[in-house]
Amino acid sequence: MTLGWFVIVAMSTPAENELLTETGPGTPGGRLLRSYWQPAALTEELEGDRPVIPVRLLGEDLVVFKELKEADGSLATYGVLARACAHRRADLSFGRLEDGGLRCPFHGWLFDRQGTCLETPAEPEGSTFCTRVSQVAYPTVERNGIIWTWMGEGDAPPLPGLDAFAAPSSHVFSFKGLWDCNWLQAHEVGIDPAHASFLHRFLGSVEEEYGLQFRATVADTGVPTTVLMRDVPNPTITAEPTSYGFRLVALRPYGSGSTAGASTDSFTHVRVTNCIFPNAITIPMSADIAITQWHVPIDDESCYWYSTFVSYTDPVDADVMRAQRSDTVELVPGNPKTYRPKTNRSNNWGYNAAEQRDLTYTGMGFDINVHDQWAVESPGAIHDRSREHLSPSDVGIRLQRRMMLAAMEAPSTETQVGTSDPAALRGPGSVDAVSRDPHPLPASTVGACWRSAEAKRRAASSWAEELSLQ
Repeated sequence: MTLGWFVIVAMSTPAENELLTETGPGTPGGRLLRSYWQPAALTEELEGDRPVIPVRLLGEDLVVFKELKEADGSLATYGVLARACAHRRADLSFGRLEDGGLRCPFHGWLFDRQGTCLETPAEPEGSTFCTRVSQVAYPTVERNGIIWTWMGEGDAPPLPGLDAFAAPSSHVFSFKGLWDCNWLQAHEVGIDPAHASFLHRFLGSVEEEYGLQFRATVADTGVPTTVLMRDVPNPTITAEPTSYGFRLVALRPYGSGSTAGASTDSFTHVRVTNCIFPNAITIPMSADIAITQWHVPIDDESCYWYSTFVSYTDPVDADVMRAQRSDTVELVPGNPKTYRPKTNRSNNWGYNAAEQRDLTYTGMGFDINVHDQWAVESPGAIHDRSREHLSPSDVGIRLQRRMMLAAMEAPSTETQVGTSDPAALRGPGSVDAVSRDPHPLPASTVGACWRSAEAKRRAASSWAEELSLQ
């Protein structure tokens, strides 16, 4: 069956959609996501006099707290416990942070970050009752502004060797935002290279306020990225399976022989995006900066995106980057901050008809996060995939879903993508490159082009190690 120029592929069934979107304890999707480290909170959320916050993650109510080893706050470690106290289910996010753990105000039961019950002071003197109870606890690791937790079965594996973890803190900035939709909707916008030519299109000359990712020029061509995306709206997209997920390569020929028309400088733009299975992506932001982003379920109908910006050249100005992004979200004083975007469904994502006519394709301002937010929130909290019509440009979407369904049927978590040796993962390379060879480019030329650009970037970096770019 055809519609226009493309072939309609098989849609997800309602049963498959349920499998793909459910993330609670005991669900196939929940077990899958718990087989990987997940962000629980930003470290900045635990700054201040009382570093204890309630968190909801993968449908579980948790409490995250910072345990201080020294009075000056040094040697801090983090704990993640079930929020309901093991005694009578009181809320531990109101607990007292003292004596090496979190103490429930109801009867004084004290739990350390491993969930060990250290004291039950209401029991008779000499009672050993505390040795027979424990609190659900999950291992944690802090890395570059994010507190990570492992909610899977068995021993926690090491964190993967991503650039977002390997880079020094001086070259990294992390932030997050709340979206009112299922996590997979949020993730799928990141593995869809075609949407950038439309959703993020700027109609006029590029404004200084527009995002760096689209304001910057393409390599040494002098062509702004937003012009390239606008003039070449139909990239050739391929998906290449990797040990950690898959690599998306989008080719946009610009100039003579392309949809952009005649040009004195013809080239092919090569953009590499990586899907780090199951719920992370890496994308190039500029020649010097890449973004790694995780889409993390709060529950089945809402999620957080966590973004880590990694600079391969100069240190980042985290204070400036935080101020720029803090203005766009609600950071209401108190406990906890929501990080909910100020532009949302309640105000039509800032839509302005005059702006849509004259300035931006969406009419929703210059913040490309808002564009993505509208795209993933407007279908509703859980997108009905049984009613969609995937096209050839949706190659990454189809591959992601197939991989998820296959992983849910895997006999053990050790057979899932990227779990056998996560520490062996490096990078992965996510870069913009340019080839001036005649279009169409053979696959060997495409591979050599982006690998060369990534190798040069890493060779010039003070911290990024050389990769085996397979």
